[in-house]
Amino acid sequence: MDGAIAGSSEVPAMLETARRVLALAIGKASPAMAAALRRGLGAKIESMLVVAPAGIDWLSRYRELADPSVRICESSHPQVSEASVVAASAAIKMLSERRPDDLMIVALSGGASAMFALPPDVVPLESKIALTSSLLKSGASIRELNTVRKHLSIVKGGQLLRHMRGARVLSLILSDVPGNDLATIGSGLTAPDPTTFGDAIAVLKRRDLWGRAPEAIRDHLERGSAGEIPETVKAGDPETANVTNIVIGNNRTAVDGAARTAERLGYSVERWRDLRGEADQLGRDFAIELKSIRKARTCFVSGGEPVVTVRGNGKGGRAQQCALSMAIELARDRTRDIAALFAGTDGIDGPTDAAGAFAFADTVERGSRTGADAEKALARNDAYSFLNVAGDLFMTGPTGTNVADIVAAIIDCPE
Repeated sequence: MDGAIAGSSEVPAMLETARRVLALAIGKASPAMAAALRRGLGAKIESMLVVAPAGIDWLSRYRELADPSVRICESSHPQVSEASVVAASAAIKMLSERRPDDLMIVALSGGASAMFALPPDVVPLESKIALTSSLLKSGASIRELNTVRKHLSIVKGGQLLRHMRGARVLSLILSDVPGNDLATIGSGLTAPDPTTFGDAIAVLKRRDLWGRAPEAIRDHLERGSAGEIPETVKAGDPETANVTNIVIGNNRTAVDGAARTAERLGYSVERWRDLRGEADQLGRDFAIELKSIRKARTCFVSGGEPVVTVRGNGKGGRAQQCALSMAIELARDRTRDIAALFAGTDGIDGPTDAAGAFAFADTVERGSRTGADAEKALARNDAYSFLNVAGDLFMTGPTGTNVADIVAAIIDCPE
């Protein structure tokens, strides 16, 4: 079974019949997911590897992980690093020690694509890092980005299953991808991949990066497209026969939670369209729509994953770019009864220490008092700097989950 399912009657039997249970948790939510597994299964888990974001004292947050059977490998995001290779290599070593009657639990969450990487020997890590950086700046979607990543890897695109050698695999997945596409979440470590080497080449050409890609990468992708290198794992391949993938949470889970909270606070709740497309346009469109609505104590919620085409050298993230764009539009006619929060559910928006930012009608005014220019900050992708001086950054630290971005906007006008 290689499709996403809401739950599975097979799971209790899988746990009951397994002689040993091994666990591999990868992604921004990996410590929380690993701790939940420890609480639920206890000593049944003989060995666990947790690939977690670096720089956090995870043991003080999750006491369950302070156990000799648990190894924590810190890794990097949003860019691949040597730590990503160390983590993937540790996982391969762990899998090499598994036995045929073991059950392998993979707890997968967003961020795994960067945190867990093992390029083929012919592709230098530095080349992959450079190309990934260019793709991130180009405005490529997560599906485009991961199509390329999967074909510059020996673990992504279902290829981690090739190291399982037929063992039973249960993947518990937190989705940060619209539509819960298993092949995209974490670059589909345990899911079949519908994309090809040719698709990866097409992405690079579409984003005007093919001619600038390192020669080693172009050569590898061309050889794969010519059939000289095995493709990623496909639906129906033998490796998928013993895999159960279960999506246990997604962006809708977070949006529904925000809606329930707003209702408890006395707001009527409406859903806005999904957060898709360029952040600048989304922020502006949302502000314009909210200004046209005169409903007292109404909360609009939505979720998704905007994109930012980087044209400047500033500091920020998707949520902050949306928030600043919205604040600029609200400032045009000083609409003071509207406020919004754009944030990444993981607590980390882009390569910053902010989860996101608030947007108010006076955000631009407060930032401008310091000499900062909102329009110029937006144009050079420097939303963080402007929103910082305006006092409207939203700081949470890592939240222990990752289900893409969310926005909550309130209209509190009088009747």
